[in-house]
Amino acid sequence: MATMTHDIAAQRLRSGLILAVLSASSFGLSGSLARGLMNAGWSAAAVVAVRVLVAAVVVMPIAVRQLRGDWQLLRRNASLITAYGLVAVAGTQLAYFNAVAHMAVGVALLIEYTAPIAVVGWLWVRYRERPGAATVAGAALGITGLFLVIDLRSGLSTSWVGIAWALAAMIGAAGYFVLSAHGDGSLPGTVLAAGGLLIGGLALLAAGAVGIVPLHATTNPVVFQHFTVPWWPPILALGIVTAAVAYVSGIAATRLLGSRLASFVALFEVLAALLFAWALLGEAPRVIQLLGGALILGGVIVVRRGEPDTTELPATAP
Repeated sequence: MATMTHDIAAQRLRSGLILAVLSASSFGLSGSLARGLMNAGWSAAAVVAVRVLVAAVVVMPIAVRQLRGDWQLLRRNASLITAYGLVAVAGTQLAYFNAVAHMAVGVALLIEYTAPIAVVGWLWVRYRERPGAATVAGAALGITGLFLVIDLRSGLSTSWVGIAWALAAMIGAAGYFVLSAHGDGSLPGTVLAAGGLLIGGLALLAAGAVGIVPLHATTNPVVFQHFTVPWWPPILALGIVTAAVAYVSGIAATRLLGSRLASFVALFEVLAALLFAWALLGEAPRVIQLLGGALILGGVIVVRRGEPDTTELPATAP
């Protein structure tokens, strides 16, 4: 029995890590695709709104099938789905775009990606899950790696408005991991993703309609490093790969690993974004950034060693 339990726990860990890396890699592709569209005349908010709404259309049929007509399940989890759409999807994106309007992109990204520390702090305050020495050491390695990966060269021009928006984006990113792991296990992850994407997309459209963010698009060709494509293939890739696949696999990974470990594995998104930018935009990573990626990997491994034994984790993390 003990061997069987251990095998199940090991399989769960492997599956969770594979899904988490898939999610981080999918999210990492979004920046390069979005940059191409924005260079072609799209506003950032328009890219995100179309991205999440396309993803909602892709995921919705699967979600409806998984519900099997149990619409009461939606009503019982309405607050979770709404919070996920407004905080994890729309709120995080809006906060980040407002941050980069007031400060350097690299600085805003660095602040947002301190989200794993916020997750650790939340679990400590809310559930009395005090981080161990390994978790603290892994956090330090991961954040050091982020400094090197982002490779800030433009200096730190202080903007308190920008810092406030970047901190809001960090809270939204932390909320993504906490909300993804939340619930009693009765709500399928695909249903949570579909509902959240739909609500988030509509919220972004509403924000654009009232002028909170600029909302405009074009049909101009999209130019990448070695090729040019019409506007619609990047849109489909953004919706299907970087949103539908990313959010569904991210929710599944977080439910298998717990919000703390999943949030640290998600730091791979920064490294994936660098590699995709190299391939699509010709932005080659520097040696110091590759070193940073190695530190991020080391931080994830250290945090994993500091996690409770997988056999003792509940089916759905708090």
